[in-house]
Amino acid sequence: MSINEPTTITLSDGRTQQIFLDDRAPEDSALLVYHHGTPAAGPMDPDFIETAREHGFRMLEIVRPGYGLTTRQLGRTVADVAPLVAEIADLFGHERFVSIGWSGGGPHTLATAALLPDRCVATLCIAGVAPWNAEGLDFMAGMGQDNIIEFGAALEGEKQLIDFLTPAAEGLSKATGAEIIAELDSLLPEADRAVLSAGRAEAFAATFRWAVSSGIAGWYDDDRAFLADWGFAPESITVPTFVYQGSDDLMVPFAHGQWLAAHLPTSTATLVEGEGHLSIDAYLSEGLTAARALLT
Repeated sequence: MSINEPTTITLSDGRTQQIFLDDRAPEDSALLVYHHGTPAAGPMDPDFIETAREHGFRMLEIVRPGYGLTTRQLGRTVADVAPLVAEIADLFGHERFVSIGWSGGGPHTLATAALLPDRCVATLCIAGVAPWNAEGLDFMAGMGQDNIIEFGAALEGEKQLIDFLTPAAEGLSKATGAEIIAELDSLLPEADRAVLSAGRAEAFAATFRWAVSSGIAGWYDDDRAFLADWGFAPESITVPTFVYQGSDDLMVPFAHGQWLAAHLPTSTATLVEGEGHLSIDAYLSEGLTAARALLT
């Protein structure tokens, strides 16, 4: 097994499921369930893995239905991830774990915390999407142009969303690290451009390439799930929740993090001026330290 190659397993109901696992972490490591972004399934960022190890965690990325070889789950909701997390944690022998989600993985890590409170001891939501129908939130205000078009297409209907995602996926499928900044031009503030220029561009591009290599089904289903009822109330979460959001984020605007911080009853929020969608992960240490302590 390699952290840069997926492992394929068969679930109890016969569905195919792919994961990425850091199998080089120490044996006594705690489990950190990682919910990837949209569309950012694929090889885990080596820097992220190393940060997790430094805090006593082994990262395990769950590839959501429709991405890679994971069997598509038509009409899936955000809440549907919870039983999947439970089964995979069982498979690897972890009764309790910490969950973390970035961007489009944010709603899914919140679902894990809300629906598995006896097992998920804490969750970290990094630049996570807030609910579409959240009271007092203008969902698309402050997004870069590409995301405004994408969610606008998702609201219009199936054909419109497919017509947007198909050429977008084609562009991402070929993007190298050197090209990814241009590919995502409308979505990158200066803080994120600096992160990519400092050496993380190729890892970022590789994740996108892998995510769309099997088509747009996972991406499409994510977008539709975000705009539908999530299947749980964020306000129902009872476990410690760490929210991270940068003011300059053009993929998931600052207001989303502010809304989550205000409506998650157990949240500790790190809302940082001048940071973006990628650069905000530099602030995770405190949350990872606190979460790891809850597993001892």
